[in-house]
Order: sequence, then structure tokens, then C-alpha cells
Amino acid sequence: MFILDSLWIILALPLLGAAVNGLLGKNWPKSAVNSVGIGSVALSFLSVLEAVREFSQLTPSQIPFVRDYFSWIAAGPFRVDFSLQIDQLTVVMLLVVTGVGLLVHIYSVGYMAHEGGYYRFFSYLNLFVFFMLTLVLGSNLIVMFVGWEGVGLCSYLLIGFWFLKKSATDAGKKAFITTRIGDFGFMLGIFLTFWTFNTVEYKGIFTQLQQGSFAESTLTLIGLLLFAGAVGKSAQIPIYVWLPDAMEGPTPVSALIHAATMVTAGVYMVARMNPVFSRAPEAMFVVALIGALTAFYSATIGLVQTDIKKVLAYSTVSQLGYMFLGCGVGAYAAGVFHLMTHAFFKGLLFLAAGSVIHAMGGEQDMRQMGGLRRHIPITYWTMLIATLAIAGIPGFAGFFSKDEILEAAQSGPHANTALWLLGVAGAALTSFYMFRLIFLTFFGKERFDEHKVHVHESPKNMTIPLMILAFLSIFGGWVAAPHFAGGTDYFEKFLHPVFTQYAPAAAGTETAAEAGESGGMQLLHALTGIPVILGILGLLVAWWFYIKNTEAPKRLAASLHGLYLLLLNKYYVDEIYLAVIIRPLLWISTHVFWQTIDVGLIDGTVNGAAHLARQAGGEVREIQSGSTRSYATWVLVGAAGFTALLLGLWWKVR
Repeated sequence: MFILDSLWIILALPLLGAAVNGLLGKNWPKSAVNSVGIGSVALSFLSVLEAVREFSQLTPSQIPFVRDYFSWIAAGPFRVDFSLQIDQLTVVMLLVVTGVGLLVHIYSVGYMAHEGGYYRFFSYLNLFVFFMLTLVLGSNLIVMFVGWEGVGLCSYLLIGFWFLKKSATDAGKKAFITTRIGDFGFMLGIFLTFWTFNTVEYKGIFTQLQQGSFAESTLTLIGLLLFAGAVGKSAQIPIYVWLPDAMEGPTPVSALIHAATMVTAGVYMVARMNPVFSRAPEAMFVVALIGALTAFYSATIGLVQTDIKKVLAYSTVSQLGYMFLGCGVGAYAAGVFHLMTHAFFKGLLFLAAGSVIHAMGGEQDMRQMGGLRRHIPITYWTMLIATLAIAGIPGFAGFFSKDEILEAAQSGPHANTALWLLGVAGAALTSFYMFRLIFLTFFGKERFDEHKVHVHESPKNMTIPLMILAFLSIFGGWVAAPHFAGGTDYFEKFLHPVFTQYAPAAAGTETAAEAGESGGMQLLHALTGIPVILGILGLLVAWWFYIKNTEAPKRLAASLHGLYLLLLNKYYVDEIYLAVIIRPLLWISTHVFWQTIDVGLIDGTVNGAAHLARQAGGEVREIQSGSTRSYATWVLVGAAGFTALLLGLWWKVR
């Protein structure tokens, strides 16, 4: 078990690639940078495959498989080892991070071919993969937190990659500062966890939960504080505003970090800490509520956006909401399942959008596109497959995972009709705005100047990753297909030990098959359920508006002008934050902390003391006249004064 005993190799390879390209790549040809950048992630992916093979040979008692490498922090009772672990949840995340990461690296060779800072881009990408793998492999909250903060740093570096572009640097700072708000809560959650359990190791925490009795209020507070970090990292209400602006970064960054991996870190953390959340039903409800609200709210904004990447950004925020909805209603496996399928189809959507932008010479406004399917057929067909998947059309990956989440919200152990309705409404809106994107981009008349824009299909190093992700967007969800015919959901079965080993004692839930419903009836209900019907309805409405009757959207926008402006301006949330939070803080920091306290009080005190000392020195300096008779006079005066003092003391003592 070479790799399992040396899990650090999976981390070290991309870190080595980042260091080599970062330090030496500036003077290398692009082929050498590619070899290091892609090769390091490819070797890490192969190491993961070998680790999965070795993992499959472990007995249930050996899982999770933990390896301690060295004592990292030792301060009294607070002890943290640098230790890594692998279990079923880790396996899923490792395959997603390294697999999708490898495809994005390959795609980037074509997309970034003519950009400056080529070596720096691949160094940042490698560094991101290292930190994301650290987050996933860590066996305790502190090692996870190192990866958590590391991916935040890499996100800042990659969003602001084009650092001469002010909007890009502003977006990078916005992402870094906004996510720090959630991270503050996350840190408090880690502190409270240690205070409660006297350890930050997952196994130690979960074992104590299983064997002991802890106040539900304490576990609820821990869950809410940890979830605050997830809200920031995974862009949920109310601090989601950084993610749409993050589209200022290169498109491969959007695909890898802001669709497939980093933004799902919050979902992974909630799933990892499921024994805590499962014993805190109020915290679980908050997770589900925030997820459902975000899924619906972000979908409404996506209805009217015209920037192709902004549509996908709000779609990402919405789909992350579905993952939290699944975790919040106790369907952790369904939430992680959607995390995986989302990595396939949303990664594909962003990369295909990058291919469109590449073909259009940098244009991102869908109103300036149209008729592109004839010019870039591979991009069109792969993007259509991803759209069918995200819309939940039966047979595609998104159908299986989204249906499981909505089914759990409707009839699971923590079912809630209101949350289910929000989820279903969000699914209908998702189908509409995604097919709106397809129809505006690839159908209708060409709305660009062919003399100025030479539309062409992307090179193979960009289209091959698209085709691989398209295959996964179709078949990536079929591991759950037997479930819809009364059989086994193999994905849920694989993850079952992670979510049941330390689960609280509870009565089992009755499945449809146990209730007497046949496999055929289950399949029929799945294929004709409300989410599927609304998904198809969204497709048809989009077709009517943007293919059949292209003037209808303008008339509708005119008749609902107020609502249209509200959605177009994203509910004015950024403007509200600016007026209510940012400007008052800037005013207080400028007029109170700076001008009054810093300049007036602190600087005034220091400068006043210096002025007094300088003035006193000037007065005393007058004594230094250079006259011998003056010096003799002062000596005599001093001697007389000292003699008088001694006589006075003698007289008092006598």
C-alpha cells in the first residue's frame, strides 16, 4: 500500500509543480511550463487512482485510513498533528479535484496560449490544486483550515491574474475580503469544537459524539459557526456577492475554482461534519433554508443577465444552494452526488463558454452572438449536453442528483414542503435561463460582424476536455440509475459508511420499494415528476421567447419594467451593502479612527511631547553661551545652591 502509506505524495506533486514553474518558468519555453504544470497534476491524478485501488482492498474496520506524519502544533492541551486520511468521501473529492483539474490544465494550454504571465498562471493553478487536496485529505479541522485559506489565496491570485485590469483586481480583493467574513465564523467554530471535545481530529470528535452526551445548543452553535464559513466559501446568501464578480478572472479559473472545486469546499465541510449537524436539527434547518433560498434567489437573477459568464456564475450559486438543501434535509449523499455531477456539467459549461469567447475574439455579451452552432459545432453540442444535464432532463447526470435532493426535501426524514417548493421553482427557472443562453448564443440570426470577428472552432487541446466532460455529464449520474427502478443507488451505497458510522440512533426510513411501490412505478414517477415537467416547460418557454417569438422578451421586459430592472441590477444588493455597510465603515475609519483617534489623539500626543521637548531644549540651550565668565557664574550659583541644600538638611536632622 505504497500510496496509502504516503498520501503526502498526492499533495507534494502539484506543490512541486507550482514551485518549479513559479521560480524557474519565466525563462522557459511554454512547452516546458506545460510539461511541469500538466505533468504534476497528471501524476497526482495517477497517484489518486492507485490510492483508490489500494483503498478498495481495505476492510471496513480500517476505514477511515489515517496516517500521522509529524507533530505540528503542541501548546498545552492543544495538539495538532499533520495527518491525512482517506475514506469514501475523500475518494470522491480526490477524483473530482484531480480529474477535473487535469482537464482544466490541458484546456488552459489553448485558452491562455497568447496571454502574458503564462508560467505564473500554471504556477497558481498547481498551487490551488495543492491546497484543495490539503483541504480534502486533512484528518482534522486545522489541516482542513490550511487548505481552506490556501484556496482562498489562490482564488484571489487567479481572479486578479490580469492585474493591470482594475475590474479584475477589484474583484480579487472583493472575493478575498468577503470570504474572510465567513472564515471568521469558521475559526470560532473550530475554537468552540476544541473547547467542547478537547480535540480537532475528526475521529476523536465523532467518537465522543457517539459515546457521550452533549448539549444540543452547543452542537447547534458549532454547526452554525462552521456553516458561516461554508456560506462565505460557497457563495450563499447573504455573502454570495463575490462569486459573480470573480468572472473577471480567466475562464479556466472560473471552471476549476468557481464551479467544480473551491466553491464546493463548504458543501464538503458540512458533509464531513455530518455527525455534528445530524445532532443539531436547528442548524440543519438553517443549512437547508439558506440553500433553498439561494437556489431560488440566484436563479431569478440569472433570468435576465446578458454576459454569458455571469449567467453561469449565478447558476453556480444556485446549484450550490441545492447541495446545501440536500445536506440540510439529511440527504448528505445526494448533496455530494450533486457536487460531483455539478463538477462535470458546470465545469463543461464554463469551458464551453470559454470556447465561445475564444471564437468571438473576447466577446461575452450574448446579445452580440447568435447562429454560432454552424461555426463551432463541437462547442455547441457539448454545451447543449451540459445544459440538458443542469436542467435535469432525464438520462443526463444532473437529473439523477437533483431529483434525489428534491425527493429528500419532499419525503425524507427532514422533509419540508416550503423548501421543496423553492427547490422545484428554482429548477424550473434554471431550465429556462440555461436554454435562453443556448438559444441566444447558438441559434437565430448572427448578430456579429463577420468582417471583424473570425469565428472558428477551438483547438483540440480545448475541445477534447469538452468532449470528456460531455461524456461524464451524460453518464456520470448513471451509478444511481437502478435506484429509480427499485434497485440500488450505488453512489449512496458507496458513501453510506461515512454518513452512518457515527450517525445518531434513529428509526430507519421507509423507501418507496418497502412501501410496496414497484420499480416500474418508481421509474414512472421519476420520469413524470413535477421537477421533470417543469424542466421541460422551462425549455419550451425559452424556445417560445427566443426562437419562435423573439420580440416577446422585449415586450415582457417593457410591461414588467420595474421587476426587470430589479433583476437586471441583481436586487441592488451591492449598492445596499455599499450604502449600509461599506460607506459608513469608511466614514468611521476616516473621520473617527484616523482623523480623531490616530491623527488627533495618538499623533497629537506624540507630536505634542516632541514639540514640548524641542521647545524646552531650545530654552536650555541658551545656557550654552560659550562665555567662560558665564560658565563660572553658573558653577558658583550651582555650588551655592547645593551648599544651601546640604546646610538645610543638616539643620533639619540636628
